[in-house]
Amino acid sequence: MADFKGKQIHDKYIEEFLSIEQSGLVDSNLASEYNNEIILITGAAGSIGSELARKIAMFGYKELILIDISESSLYNLQQEFFMLGIKNFILIVADIRDMHRMSQIFDNYKPKIVFHAAAYKHVPLMESNPNEAVGVNILGTKNIADLSITHNIKKCILISTDKAVNPTNVMGATKRIAELYVKCLNGRGNTKFITTRFGNVLGSNGSVIPLFKKQLISGGPITITHKNITRYFMTISTASQLVLQASTMGNGGEIFVFNMGKPIKIYDIALHIIRLSGLKFPDDIDIKIIGLRSGEKFSEELYSENEIIKSTSHDKILMIETKPFKKEIIETKINMLCKKNFKSQKLEIVAIMKNILPEYVSNNSKFELLDSTN
Repeated sequence: MADFKGKQIHDKYIEEFLSIEQSGLVDSNLASEYNNEIILITGAAGSIGSELARKIAMFGYKELILIDISESSLYNLQQEFFMLGIKNFILIVADIRDMHRMSQIFDNYKPKIVFHAAAYKHVPLMESNPNEAVGVNILGTKNIADLSITHNIKKCILISTDKAVNPTNVMGATKRIAELYVKCLNGRGNTKFITTRFGNVLGSNGSVIPLFKKQLISGGPITITHKNITRYFMTISTASQLVLQASTMGNGGEIFVFNMGKPIKIYDIALHIIRLSGLKFPDDIDIKIIGLRSGEKFSEELYSENEIIKSTSHDKILMIETKPFKKEIIETKINMLCKKNFKSQKLEIVAIMKNILPEYVSNNSKFELLDSTN
């Protein structure tokens, strides 16, 4: 096999292949939006949360409160900020599921803008652990949203995912329910709740690109679930930039979707990375088809047929108009789900989620049996 080193593959070449464009922070409203504000970010050590923190650090914020449950990742971010000379930031190791702890943080630091990026995002793992997915993605979101109203937060921005659209897995369903919960709360108090929804970010934790690189270094094979599976891609930098820009546009209750271009075949990405490495397929390294993972879709959607897409002043940001729903009923069901979560078995928890979301139909999952009984 040809000699290969991971550094041979530069992300810029992958971005060029995926036709991903990056642009600078051009919105003049951004500086005034965050000037002299106390800003809190949950999931601050994750791919999106940490990039939001880096970009906000460019502005004249008053204080940056960075929360994450991952001690090591938060420490790495701290060291990075020290090296860059970034000041007025506070790192807090905490769990968003702990309402008492979150309440203390809001009381102590009095933020006015909240970016809620903390979430479990790995589809097969959450399919096996629905109670944990509900705990973080729904209860955690409920805690942050409820505290935002209590503490008169100006804006609370929820980071969602394309997997929330017509969900086929637990992870996507929990994110869609989180979207619904903040929609239920909008208009209650002075907080403007804004949701941003986008697909895969290039090079994020758990994404295919770092996995492919590791598989190349180890000699292969590169594994993909299906030859025809497709995904949307965007760089972490661009996705975070668009989150910040969408937050300035929102007046509360909106779901903003990012224009991510055309979906790309994962198989084609694997072939391209092999070419970039200087290896030859299949002589030097093979691609192995391992089958769809539990809950996985062939292709993702950014919006459903029941959602109306509208343009905005930004060519990369679209706004979704959803059909009205009975907020009181949905909120009551979500509250019940959160209360029952850790006291109930997996099937009961998923059944409650399916009752909240009629469009949640499982795929390649043990929870398909619940669909056959509806």
